[in-house]
Amino acid sequence: MLAIQNVTIIPVTGPPINHATLIIENGKVKFFGNGSIDVSGCEEIINGEEKILTPGWIDAHTHLGIDEEGYGWEGADFNETSEAMTPHLRAIDGVNPCDQGFVDAIQAGITTAQVLPGSANVIGGLTAVVKVKPSAVVENMVMKEEAGLKMALGENPKKFHGQQGRAPVTRMGVAAMIRESFVKASHYLETDQPRNLRLEAIGKVLERKLPLCVHAHRADDIMTAIRIANEFEIDLHVEHVTEGHKIAQHLKKYKERYKFSVGPTLSSRKKVELGNISWETYSTLDEHGVPFAIITDHPVIPIGQLQTSTQLAVKAGLDGNVALEGVTIRAAEVLGVADRIGSIEVGKDADFVLWDKHPIKENGRAVMTFVDGEMVYKEESSI
Repeated sequence: MLAIQNVTIIPVTGPPINHATLIIENGKVKFFGNGSIDVSGCEEIINGEEKILTPGWIDAHTHLGIDEEGYGWEGADFNETSEAMTPHLRAIDGVNPCDQGFVDAIQAGITTAQVLPGSANVIGGLTAVVKVKPSAVVENMVMKEEAGLKMALGENPKKFHGQQGRAPVTRMGVAAMIRESFVKASHYLETDQPRNLRLEAIGKVLERKLPLCVHAHRADDIMTAIRIANEFEIDLHVEHVTEGHKIAQHLKKYKERYKFSVGPTLSSRKKVELGNISWETYSTLDEHGVPFAIITDHPVIPIGQLQTSTQLAVKAGLDGNVALEGVTIRAAEVLGVADRIGSIEVGKDADFVLWDKHPIKENGRAVMTFVDGEMVYKEESSI
């Protein structure tokens, strides 16, 4: 067992606990609280005095390991642009655990990430949720081998395929291809046919075994994603939501039904659909009661800047506690893993971070990061 004593614990789902103790056993949280706690049975005891302990942070939208920084085409395994419809691809098959991004993540206190195919295709493939364990084999990192089915609306599929003289050429074409694939998958599920990996992947969305994860920046694209989800009665996770502030009142109608992730707002206005990017998106959605995760889209924005993103959202008016929830419990809810991670609770995975100060309010620095109860990062000058 491992104990951390004299620390301030921010469980996220409850008020901060000062002068607290956290006890870990077999990779799970066994106890946390204050008062007189017997830690004599612990093999290791860490003094967390003047430190802050939070759940491990979660980035709900990344391309960690499949879009490696600095490698060009060799490390670009996130977009299979040979065709526009690739639902049978699995992100997990392209993940390189030795990607430097995983090291950057743990140094920034990030312990879990969703890895998605890119947004070049109308249907990009199946996403995965992984624990951040640099240089481990993928099988030892996986929380969900299949976490969602990635699709993209807007400029990207038009650019990568329409400009090559093949469908889709318009936003209408993108939406039509999605609907057509759903109808084919529905027939596949209803009849006895030979196994078809493409239709099987889409069928998992129609059967609500997996959510549809849709890349959508512009307000009209966000609403197209919702329109399609309504038509086929499926679960939806809208990724990016750049113009969410424009339609916050409407998104409020779907806050209990669909999930949203906002970012990367630290990005430049490098294409038309990013023209209305704003840090006020976060506070506006929160004012309308729309919960969301905060994301980097690594390596579009390096994953180590997730903390910067939360701080800038707070500077623009977002409540600091809501910002922390956006990279912990709300991100876990988006990914469907809140039963295991996202908050400090007895029985949950022992994924947590020790900060020298509050990570959002005081620009704290991660000095220790733990995944499944094991220390995966320790700052050289720390405890």
